Amino acid sequence: MSDGGSRAATAPAQRAGRGPDGCADLARELLATMALRPWGEVAPSVYETGRLVVVAPRLAGHAERVAFLVRTQRADGAWGPPEGYALVPTLSATDALLAASTDESLPAPERPALADAAGRGLRALSVLLAANSAVPDTPAADLIVPALVDSINARTSGPDAALSAPHPLSLPTGTDRRRLTAVRAAHAAGAELPPKLAHFGELLHGPAQRSPRSRAAEPTAVGASPAATAAWLAAAGPDADGRGARAFLERVIGEGDGLVPCPMPITVFERAWALGGLSRAGIAVRPPKSVLASLTDAVGPAGVATGAGLPTDADTTAVTLYALGRLGRPIEPTSLWAYETAEGFCTWPGEDGFSVTTNAHVLDALGQHVERDPGAGARYRRAVDRLARVLRERQEADGSWHDRWHASPYYATACCVLALAESGSDGERAGTVGRAVRWVLANQRDDGSWGRWEGTAEETAYALQILLAVPSDEPAVAVAVLRGHTYLRAHVGRREHPPLWYGKELYCPTTIVRAAVLAAVHVAHRRLDNRRTGGHVVTGRQKSAT
Repeated sequence: MSDGGSRAATAPAQRAGRGPDGCADLARELLATMALRPWGEVAPSVYETGRLVVVAPRLAGHAERVAFLVRTQRADGAWGPPEGYALVPTLSATDALLAASTDESLPAPERPALADAAGRGLRALSVLLAANSAVPDTPAADLIVPALVDSINARTSGPDAALSAPHPLSLPTGTDRRRLTAVRAAHAAGAELPPKLAHFGELLHGPAQRSPRSRAAEPTAVGASPAATAAWLAAAGPDADGRGARAFLERVIGEGDGLVPCPMPITVFERAWALGGLSRAGIAVRPPKSVLASLTDAVGPAGVATGAGLPTDADTTAVTLYALGRLGRPIEPTSLWAYETAEGFCTWPGEDGFSVTTNAHVLDALGQHVERDPGAGARYRRAVDRLARVLRERQEADGSWHDRWHASPYYATACCVLALAESGSDGERAGTVGRAVRWVLANQRDDGSWGRWEGTAEETAYALQILLAVPSDEPAVAVAVLRGHTYLRAHVGRREHPPLWYGKELYCPTTIVRAAVLAAVHVAHRRLDNRRTGGHVVTGRQKSAT
């Protein structure tokens, strides 16, 4: 969804230079909009929209979804971001257009164009799959990729195929069908699957095992996914009460003019990230009572879930606890102990991998608790020291960090720097943060921006937060901040934010990104003002300490 699509979205481009008061006004507008969109705001998903074309062609908005896939195809025939991140959206869109090219509900004159777009998608896939590069570690890629490769091969073989492929698609190096086969077999046998697999319900075969819990026709998502919800409805059978699932799909399709995002809903995730980030930047936020209540009510003994239909996780739990603490509603972070491991903290029990940003956010929450409560137990203090050490040890040689929940190292580095800047000794902080600052300075683009593939407002915001995490009198930092601030003022609201967050494919949680950019504009503006007056900008817990 473009920043140019609403008055609130275009406002930063017009008023970001008005200083702290202007940022406070924009923050109030953002929070008011957030309260009116309780499910959150996420840009349309190529993968998810493609799955609805296949799973639910009779749902309202089918033609609009097909047109979206055609419209968003790249010149090279692929869809989505650069590198291997294009694989999943290109598989989904190609499979969907192959299905749509034989769909008699669509006008006959349009079907050859759909087959042509699918053919270009097949050629792009032959390149992507033969690249011998590792499939990005996006969630359930080991399920999604083989499932869609098999589906496309089935549609392009046999005498009735709408489009014949000279050779079946092969799985990329290092990928196989073992987990997909095992999960489908367990599902068919009625076994209890891990709760997180509900998010990928569109990949399962056979009848649904249980209906989503709802009250009458209350909108109810399956696994926070329109595609999983539609697949559940298709498999549930006539005796299942699908009113809640249908209400969810009708509403999300109506809000997106036929297109669908994923994940959805992200109520707690969006509100916690936005409120915590704005408050940390020094913007006075007074969220509507309903928004604040939704965060406090979400905290349970097992932690917090991103939104309805998803299991609890340490990342959302930590960010929510941190935001509530900053807003004067502290809750002791006992729920985080369930995620402690020998390495640090996992995002969820049994996680296959390690997330530095999850551990940075846990450090934020635990560090805030220790500072707020001088009598906090020794376990909390030990965990703070341990997490600071773990993050320092995982810093790359060039000063950056990389993570499995975001494609950009600027996000991971900002999360780690902000957490470390508020913990540890001055000497430890200076060395670690100093290396990150030097990495940021070395990678600023000619136009003042930062970005992995191109300069973006989101990544520029994270870079500015890194540069401003601790006071600095370095002239190089001042020049870089000025150039980055100028870039944000000139570019915010002029274009869509590209997808950089890890989901089934890369996605963009629009409101969270806008909040991050607004926070960076505010901090940079204060830094530039304070430099002129000889002061320093401090944020987060440093502010309360001064």
